[in-house]
This record gives sequence, C-alpha cells and structure tokens, in this order.
Amino acid sequence: MTDLRNARVSRGQFFRMMGGLAVAAAATACSTKPQTTATTGGGPAATELKFVGVSDQMTPMDKLAAAYQKVKPSVRLTTSYAPTDQVQTSVRTQLGAGNAPDLHVVYPGNGSAMSMTQIAKAGLLADLSDQAWTRSIPDGFKPALQLDGKTYMHSAGSTVIGAIYNKKVFEKAGIDAPPTTWSEFLAACGKLKKAGLAPIALGAQTPWVTQLITYALVPSTVYAKDPTFDDKQLAGQATFAGSGWRQAMEMYLELQKRGFFNDNPNGTTFEQQISLVATGKAGMAIQVSAVLPDFRKAAAASAEDLSMFPVPGADQADAVWIPAGVVVGLGAGAKGANVAEAKAFVDFLGKQESINAWAEAISAIPLTQDATSVVDPAVESFLPFTKDRAVPFMDQRWPNAEVQPVHFAVVQELLAGKSSIDEALKKMDEAYRK
Repeated sequence: MTDLRNARVSRGQFFRMMGGLAVAAAATACSTKPQTTATTGGGPAATELKFVGVSDQMTPMDKLAAAYQKVKPSVRLTTSYAPTDQVQTSVRTQLGAGNAPDLHVVYPGNGSAMSMTQIAKAGLLADLSDQAWTRSIPDGFKPALQLDGKTYMHSAGSTVIGAIYNKKVFEKAGIDAPPTTWSEFLAACGKLKKAGLAPIALGAQTPWVTQLITYALVPSTVYAKDPTFDDKQLAGQATFAGSGWRQAMEMYLELQKRGFFNDNPNGTTFEQQISLVATGKAGMAIQVSAVLPDFRKAAAASAEDLSMFPVPGADQADAVWIPAGVVVGLGAGAKGANVAEAKAFVDFLGKQESINAWAEAISAIPLTQDATSVVDPAVESFLPFTKDRAVPFMDQRWPNAEVQPVHFAVVQELLAGKSSIDEALKKMDEAYRK
C-alpha cells in the first residue's frame, strides 16, 4: 500500500475490491463535555492502560473494556472521552510530545491531524499487522486502515451519511415515503415547512457537522459523473472549483434560501440538532449513522420512530450515489510504556464477537460478518447502494490535514452570508495544494 498521495485506485476499483460493503474515512463524534469512566477488577491491576477517545465511542468502548477485564483481570483500562475538536488538538499534541495515552482514537485514511496516515507516517502508531483479524480486512477497507501494506488502526465497520428522520413527523406532514430524487426531497421539505416545522435541523455551530450536507450531495454531483475525480485531483487535473462541488454547495444554500433549516444554524449545536429531531420540532437531520443511537436515546419512548434514508442528490433516482465510510477507530501508541498490552487489547477488539458488539452499538455495518452479526434496520435502505453507487467520505484521499478545517469554516461563512461559493471553493483548492 503506497502513500495516499501517490495512490491511484479509483473509487470504482475501491468498491469492487470491497465486495459490496461501504468504506472510507469517517470523522464523526459527539460534542459533549469530557467524561471519564474506568473498569476495575477484583484486585490491584498489574498494568493500567489509558484510552482517550471521542464521545460516540463511549458506549461500545466501555462495554468491551469491561469484557476484557474479565478475560484479562491483570489489565485495567481507564477511558476518557472528549469532543472531536478537542481530541484533534490535545491528543495530537501529546503524541508529538511523547506523552500520549496507550490507546487513542484514530480517524481512517488521511485528511485530519488524527488520521491514520498522518500519525503512522510520523512513526507514532504501533504496527498491528501480526494480528489475526488484519488478515480478514476487506480489500476496500485497506486504504483506510493501512499504510505501505501495514495495518495501524482498528475499526469495527462502516457508517453512512443520510437523513435521520422522524417517521411520525413525516406522516403528519403528509409525506408517505422517503424521497428518492432531489425534487422529491425539496417537496418533502416544503410540506414539513408548511406544517410549521423546521424541515432540516442543522447544528453548524459544531464544526464537524458543517461538512455532512456537502458530503451527502457530492457523491451524486461529482463521483456519479466522474468516479476518477480523486485521481484527477491528485494529479492536478481537477479542482473543487471546476467540479460538481460547486453544484453541491449551490444545493446546500438552496436549502437555506428556501427556509428549510432551523433558525440560526451557526448558533445551533450538535446536541440541539439532536433535540430538534428527537422532540419532533424538526423533520430530519443529515448525519452519520454512527450517531443514530444518540438521536434514539434523546427520543426516549419515541425512539422507534427514528430511521434513516439516503439523501437524493440527483433528479433521477438511479443517478443518486451515497457516501459511506469506515467508522472512527483506535490505535496503540508506538512509543508508550505498555505497547504490548495495548496491542493485545486491540487484538481482542478484532475478534468477531467484539466487532459485532461495537458495530451494533453504533448502528454500523460490521467490518467482517458472521451468522451473529446484526445490521440496524435503519441503514438497510443504504445497502443496495454499496455495491456500485457508494463512495468513501471525501477527506479519505485529501493529501493533507488542511482541507477539512477549511471546509468547516467556509460552510459556516456561506451560511452567515460572509462568503461566496467562488471564494469558498478557492480556499479549499488552496488548502488542497499545500
């Protein structure tokens, strides 16, 4: 496996290798106050492993940490969680200073400061290639989890971006079925607005949320028309400004101009976005399936009313493509005092039972599957797309960690009316070329 900047695997090849499952990089996490929990055994622990992750890893990680405690009582795992933005800076700084935790969150592929490629190239991630589970990684996952043929991170499976929606709210607004074309999507939003609701809850104050609508649309506006776009962009033969990225941003702003977002998206957090949908004040939110459990938890007794559908970014149903990506995972620090024990825990996560448990907790499609694997019914409508109409999250093959934060910022500027699409795409192209 070569450096992603030199890779020349088309998205079509990427998914054919995958054998039908969705892959790529994911950058998702709940923006909440840090929380700390710990697992303890029946006596003093011989080894303490520290894990720092993002908030949406809490449920599966703490469950599996407790299970590992029973398997290996001589090891105690102490887990702590923080919002994505905080982890991207604090843990990356700790890695550089040589005082990082034994285990920590890692984002698949390339494109962020805490991505697998960025950290592995710096020699800060332990090589996991000798573990049995790495031999079962589907080919399509390899660009997200491996560098130069070596595996440096573990992920439980893949996630998709789509519309998390309240079925009861849709029914009350007269929407009989999820829309399958862009025109139908706009019409559904119109019905929700007429019913006095915010059609789409958008929590753009939380930076990572800003990217999701663009990511939901770009597969249809860019890759459905040119699956080799990434290769051309890496070769300097294509740009954001000269591609379907422009159309996607125009569609993004069309939703705003039609009044289809809640008031003041730039002043709305991810947590408030969840609340709007869970309480029926908004019809939907465009989000990653990994946070669907958070929406259901907030909906409490009405959790069964929440489901998902692909966002149709084209006017013909057969021209709609979707984004799908590897779930945010974790790796072992290469320079810690407990590297062997940290790697042993990752090996435990690679067992099929652990993969199933993690994937089920966050509504993901398991990395590998057996008879006991479960796929959340809410994401079943995405599965037909994963064969040949799905693409990795866009930042997977961006050549540096500069583009993603620029994308966050320009979307906020567009929503605030402080920038134009031309200016936004120019800034992204400049960041890409760094």
